Amino acid sequence: MDAILVEVLTKEFGDMTAVDGVSFTVKEGEIFGYLGPNGAGKTTTIRMLTTLVPPTFGRASIFGYDIKEQAYEAKQQFGVVPEVSNSYDDLSVWQNLMLSGQLYSIPKAQRVTKGEELLSVLGLNDHRDKRSKHLSKGLRRRLVLGMALITSPRLLFLDEPTSGLDVESVRLFREMMTDLVKKGTTIFLTTHNIEEASLLCDRVAIIVKGKIVALDSPERLRMTIAASRSITISVAEAPANIESLLSSMATVTAVLKEGDKWRMFTPDPPRVLLELNIMIANYGIKPISINTYGPSLEDVFLSVVKNERGS
Repeated sequence: MDAILVEVLTKEFGDMTAVDGVSFTVKEGEIFGYLGPNGAGKTTTIRMLTTLVPPTFGRASIFGYDIKEQAYEAKQQFGVVPEVSNSYDDLSVWQNLMLSGQLYSIPKAQRVTKGEELLSVLGLNDHRDKRSKHLSKGLRRRLVLGMALITSPRLLFLDEPTSGLDVESVRLFREMMTDLVKKGTTIFLTTHNIEEASLLCDRVAIIVKGKIVALDSPERLRMTIAASRSITISVAEAPANIESLLSSMATVTAVLKEGDKWRMFTPDPPRVLLELNIMIANYGIKPISINTYGPSLEDVFLSVVKNERGS
């Protein structure tokens, strides 16, 4: 059974169509990334799937439960970490966790046991009696994740979960996502962090202007724009005309200066490497490092968004 089944899901607000007939499935036990520029329809899609706003057209189900006809049953299957933290300011960390469990009718003994486990895993033990409003942004995001996990949901919606967080909190979130999936949880992730999606997601959908314009694994999506392959070189002493020398190579389509490196874009990296070795010998260039790169998911994202906006 699919964790999420979406068929021609549409949301209109007056004359504006926020989500325009999207269709996709999310397999049980995968991390599904939902990417798009601001205003593309990501959050509106989540709000429909989590029954907060009704769709104008189309249908969707969560583990077989229709989000309109069986909303209560559907809501029992998932937890949500919204983009804006939704903990109660004047309640302590522990009280927020227990209240979340109560709202879903989790028996007291079960929610206490789960709450203690989450405090430990999320690094919140030392803050259990602190009011939510006195937590840092990173700690508050950890609390909101705990509130979503107190019910041990089969499906977790994460809307920009690591936005603005420190490195430690970002790493914790990523480790927890990986661990949750190993234990059978399905994750629906929206993020602006393309690297994060590339590292974590089994499949990615890119939504632009309310429509899904690409859907596949990160690796297959990368292979759709082979022209974005590149080579970087860093040198100890660069000749004054190094940029023009690099640009003159037969299959180099562009050269960019990136910090102490030059990046050459090419559809034929092996040929450029051969020419680069000859150039190094002829001009006495002393390389510090040379690296080759395939197209990134960020390249795919920018290419797709640019094409759709121009269409």
